[in-house]
Amino acid sequence: MCMVQDGSKVLLVNRPDRKGFPGYIAPGGKVDFPESIVNGAIREVREETGLLVKDIVYKGLDEFCDPVAGLRYMVFNYLATSFEGELLESPPEGELLWVEKDEALQLPMQDWFKRRFPLFFAPGTFERSVEWDARDRIELKKTDRRYA
Repeated sequence: MCMVQDGSKVLLVNRPDRKGFPGYIAPGGKVDFPESIVNGAIREVREETGLLVKDIVYKGLDEFCDPVAGLRYMVFNYLATSFEGELLESPPEGELLWVEKDEALQLPMQDWFKRRFPLFFAPGTFERSVEWDARDRIELKKTDRRYA
């Protein structure tokens, strides 16, 4: 996932219900083997928005574990503060919106993204680990850490 910031504004994607995570979210997606994680983030932003991000900085890790199924899902989070290019006219993942960073949390978005949003802009890095019961759709245990 890569938050794109331009001054006081951030670029969000309004994902429709059919994409699995409805509401506003930062661009992102899966890493294609064997590309690096940061190259995957850069590629996903380009595919979803048309922008080529520069000055990309690692901000933190979100980890979701389902101990019953033995699965782990990891999201590497980045912040890009410069870019080149123009926004796509017909983006594949949903409507693109530049919004004031201080107003973004008023938009409809998933709770997990709402909790993560301020961490993109805080000093240092973060790590969030959630044990998740996918069958009952509940959090079993959560650990949040911030590093200066």
